[in-house]
Amino acid sequence: MKIAVLLSGGVDSSVALKLLRDQGHDITAFYLKIWLQDELSYLGQCPWEEDLRYASAVCKQLNVPLKVVNMQQQYWDKIVSYTISEVRAGRTPSPDIFCNKRIKFGAFFDEVAGKFDKVATGHYAKIEELNGKFMLKMAVDSFKDQTYFLSHLSQDQFSKLLFPLSDLKKERIRELALKFELANAKRKDSQGICFLGKINFGDFIKHHLGVEKGNLVEIETGKILSQHDGFWYFTVGQRKGIGLSGGPWFVVSKDIKKNIVYISNKYYSEEKSRKEFVVLDFNWILGKKPEKINLKVKIRHGEYLYNCKLDFIKENRAIVALDKDDQGLASGQFAVFYDNDTCLGCGKIE
Repeated sequence: MKIAVLLSGGVDSSVALKLLRDQGHDITAFYLKIWLQDELSYLGQCPWEEDLRYASAVCKQLNVPLKVVNMQQQYWDKIVSYTISEVRAGRTPSPDIFCNKRIKFGAFFDEVAGKFDKVATGHYAKIEELNGKFMLKMAVDSFKDQTYFLSHLSQDQFSKLLFPLSDLKKERIRELALKFELANAKRKDSQGICFLGKINFGDFIKHHLGVEKGNLVEIETGKILSQHDGFWYFTVGQRKGIGLSGGPWFVVSKDIKKNIVYISNKYYSEEKSRKEFVVLDFNWILGKKPEKINLKVKIRHGEYLYNCKLDFIKENRAIVALDKDDQGLASGQFAVFYDNDTCLGCGKIE
């Protein structure tokens, strides 16, 4: 096949590239430049320059052509602006989910439309086709599994995708990278929000939303314990960065109109149990809501899955009841639903 491989400069996508090339496919690698607008570069080291050096070295080594596609403006319009508006509204954004939906498998698909049979990446996930429908399955490596970030994609997007690493664990990827002597074989994995790189998220928010003093209030007593620089620097369930003794302190809720952040050092007490929440704006991968109501759900990226019951209030709105307490539920996050190892889709926490 004629395959476009999205290359990040990391070891995962580089091994995927090598495996596909060795299978005899006609490969072209693409690096997406989705860095922030240039005037923000003073906040930290531009990560794309280092990423591109590694991507170029791997492509040169494997004799694969590499093309750089500048998507800074699309990324700003579709992802960065969304992130800022969600934070300003007091919600917790999920930019990596929308990066896959709108940029990597959205704007980039438009860029290469009709020129390639498939687009491949180094994501840890599996696509299976059954009766003309594409299903998203969890990767063999449950710790690295990235179905959470792919849960907003459509049938049309899945039909064009390849995930060559679906049956490999991270340890094996590292072994293969060393065996192939790839230039980035020993490079550490990247962490954090895709467009920020090495920039601190708080510095990024400060640049756009600034500082506005408000009160840190103990929710049980109403006592003002300290001040903060703006509710947008806090998310529900947050523990680090509150800066008070006598803790641990947790963020319980926010009053965005009054710029008050409510905190508690009794966060895991019974009266603060959080097992039910409302989810809306669903994206079901198969195009329809599941018939089963007893499912599993991820509240955030990671291995942990809750058992849950899904009770639809309306077609696109439901109450989710967890089997265990979760104190980190935050408006704006995504709940991603599973039936065994099949990712069914996602919805936004109200």
